[in-house]
Amino acid sequence: MNGSNPIELSIAVVILMGTIFGFLGSIGFIRLPDVYNRAHALAKSSTLGVLFVLVGTFLFFLFEGYFSIKLFLGIFFVFLTSPVSTHLICRSAHHSHVELAKESVRDDLKEALEKDTKKNTNIAGRLME
Repeated sequence: MNGSNPIELSIAVVILMGTIFGFLGSIGFIRLPDVYNRAHALAKSSTLGVLFVLVGTFLFFLFEGYFSIKLFLGIFFVFLTSPVSTHLICRSAHHSHVELAKESVRDDLKEALEKDTKKNTNIAGRLME
C-alpha cells in the first residue's frame, strides 16, 4: 500500500492516539502526589494507550490480509489484567498504611481498615496463646 489510503490514515490516527495516551500517563505519573493517584493515571492512560496501539496494529495486519491471534490475545489480556493488577496494587498499598496525599483526598476506608487491623490483631493474639 502507498500510504494515501483512508484506511491506513485512520489506522495511523488510532496508533497516534495510543501514543498520546501513553505520554499523558507518563505526565500523570510524574505530576500526581501519591501512589493512589499515580496508579490511577497509569492504569487508565497506559491501558488505553497500549490498547489503541495494539488495535491499530491488529487492524493494519487485518487489512493486509493477516489475522494475528497473538495481537488479539494481547488486546484481550491487557484489557483484562491491567485494571485488576492496578486495583490489587492500590489495595495492598492501602492495607500497608501508605499515606494519602494531604491536599484534597478523603479516606473513606480508614475506619474499616482500622477495624479490620484490630480484628486481625485480636485473632493473631488468640492464636499465639
